[in-house]
Amino acid sequence: MACRRGCHPVTDTGQMATVMSSSTKGAAICVALFILAPMLAAGWPPMNSLIDLVPAAYAKMRQDKLTIVSAQGGPEHTFSIEVASTEQEKALGLMFRTELADGEGMLFPYSAERSLQMWMHNTYIPLDMLFIRADGTIARIEERAEPLSDRVISSDLPVLAVLEIPGGASSRLGIKAGDKVRYPIFSGGSGH
Repeated sequence: MACRRGCHPVTDTGQMATVMSSSTKGAAICVALFILAPMLAAGWPPMNSLIDLVPAAYAKMRQDKLTIVSAQGGPEHTFSIEVASTEQEKALGLMFRTELADGEGMLFPYSAERSLQMWMHNTYIPLDMLFIRADGTIARIEERAEPLSDRVISSDLPVLAVLEIPGGASSRLGIKAGDKVRYPIFSGGSGH
């Protein structure tokens, strides 16, 4: 048998059988892991929760628009928003998103005013959080909340909703506490 330099022919059939059986075993193990891993992961509760959340992070919630009106008579700012209405949508929020364009946001409305706590767990982008009272007045703004932080961010007083917009947008647009949000759920807002 002709062989190039550095090549050694295998003549022992016992050696060949050992090589083939070990590679066959390796392939079988890979196939088994490929088939069994998703089933095992689905049975592990933390993995199951992650599987449920990640695809949903890219699904859009109900779309709408709201406007912020300056208390000082400055320009109005209209945002295209997603409304997190259900508890599952509120729990997911903007987690796992990698971008939020200028002029976009997410509104977290509640049925009655209450003290709210937010965090940035699994949220990859900086956000401004606008805490809004029932009359539509912005009570407080948390600017540039730190991505992936588990620090609790409190409304400090009862509010009806939270609006999350891109980090730094409040400062850039001149939005301040005391400005009004026009949206149907707020008593001071006459709608769009």
